[in-house]
Amino acid sequence: MKEHDNKFKKGLVLEGGAMRGMFTCGVMDVFLENGIEFDGAAGISAGATFGCNYKSKQPGRALRYNKIYGRDPRYCSFRSLIKTGDLYGADFCYRELPTVLDPFDCKTFKNNPMEFFVGATDIRTGKCVYHKCTDGGETDLKWMRASASMPLVSKPVSIDGYLLLDGGITDSIPFEYLENQGYDRNVIVLTQPDGFVKKKSGISGLAKIFLHGYPEVAGAMERRHEMYNDQTSKIKKRELDGTSFVIRPPKALGIKRTENDPAELERVYNIGRKTAEGSLEDVKRFLDA
Repeated sequence: MKEHDNKFKKGLVLEGGAMRGMFTCGVMDVFLENGIEFDGAAGISAGATFGCNYKSKQPGRALRYNKIYGRDPRYCSFRSLIKTGDLYGADFCYRELPTVLDPFDCKTFKNNPMEFFVGATDIRTGKCVYHKCTDGGETDLKWMRASASMPLVSKPVSIDGYLLLDGGITDSIPFEYLENQGYDRNVIVLTQPDGFVKKKSGISGLAKIFLHGYPEVAGAMERRHEMYNDQTSKIKKRELDGTSFVIRPPKALGIKRTENDPAELERVYNIGRKTAEGSLEDVKRFLDA
């Protein structure tokens, strides 16, 4: 465990949820603007692809590029899905965008001592595997891509001996992973309101067809709602006993998973900002206790 001013190792846990992640971006930007630091963070799916901007200290970046490029067919479109096998264009999203159009600050990312973990689902085993991102380079970006590769509209990502899809299939909210890394003072950012109960997905049947060669991950998709609801139940217990601090939307965000309307993206982002601003002093007390 690292040396700290107090006995706690402070972590930030970031749920996915596609464009519900704009809520998370608003929360993170308020934290960054107010100098809130964590020893480490773990993100899944949008929590990984947007959360990396916390370690690179780039508030506003995720909202900005989504507003500018969200309607660009190279970014997200059925044309991209038909042409490349990925709804979100891999080359555009994970090469051209972060290296040319809206550069990701790899230097700051690398020099920031905060650990950053991303999780993705190994489709051969149906288990979530994690990668510690260190420099924001090609390998790290490929893991982030894997974490956010939604089933049925993304090709599995081959990296480090794994064949990977969306981490949310098997570990939607990576709080237990971070706890197992020694983090015992965690702020958990959710993208669904208190009391939300996930229902069985209507695509689980399709998953059995499209992923027929990988029965373990197809089974995980079948049980995903059970896993998610178990996680939120455990998180609620941690919230009530004061061992974790939970930030969640005050009500359902009402945003489409692939929303590209700049006004809608900013609306949800601003809900995140307002929620974080209202919790800011409580978060500081929790982390400094």
